[in-house]
Amino acid sequence: MGAGHPEVKELRALLRSHRARDDAGAFVVEGPRLVEAALDHDLAIERVYASESDADCAVVRRCRERGIALRTLAPGVADRVGDTLTPQGVFARAPLTRPGVDALDGARFVLVADRVSDPGNAGTLVRSAAAAGVDAINLGAGSVDAYNPKVVRATAGALFAVPVVEGRPTEEILERLGAAGLRRIGAATRGGTALDVADLTSPLALVVGHEVAGLSSAPVDELVTIPMAEGTESLNLAMAATVLCFEAARQRRAAGGSA
Repeated sequence: MGAGHPEVKELRALLRSHRARDDAGAFVVEGPRLVEAALDHDLAIERVYASESDADCAVVRRCRERGIALRTLAPGVADRVGDTLTPQGVFARAPLTRPGVDALDGARFVLVADRVSDPGNAGTLVRSAAAAGVDAINLGAGSVDAYNPKVVRATAGALFAVPVVEGRPTEEILERLGAAGLRRIGAATRGGTALDVADLTSPLALVVGHEVAGLSSAPVDELVTIPMAEGTESLNLAMAATVLCFEAARQRRAAGGSA
């Protein structure tokens, strides 16, 4: 399958354009490890594409055993399709279904990101939150597309494990969560309750803001601050979210509840 084939052109478009993903209702999972993770989470992969040298690798064989159609890419095509400097030679086309706000219904541990503009931060945030056991994640209006290939890679498969709600104003989401009985705890660089003494054991929405601007006027019930060594300014957004989520998970386990 050469570079001019319509399916190859579509792969390139899906990797490069938010609009193309929404129009096609599909996105691309790039690389053997992510395709493996997608299979582990029963993502409904439609087709798998592989370079000739990768067409018999373990994950491609696994796809074929599941009845997923294989398209073999001509030499050099994977390099032109991939979104990385060193393309890995395996791509999967999967349906794109963006969870609606009802994915938050019944959740008792939620991470709300007011605005996240950096794909690496967004992906790391999703990965860490899923590992800490959150029920759902919200990427508020103004955030990067959760299915941007850089985000998908940075999640390391966590995107397939936890619902990520996108595009709704953070104020609306927090009002919904507050009405459902969740305490809304915002992260502040300074001035909040020290994280190590804050109570994070109740039904909870942890709220983090923009990488530079911080939290907007989103309604929260309490602010918490991560204690840091004197002379340090702040943590990277994704790292701060990781600390918050794992502290909440630790407290919830210690209290006898699920993380």
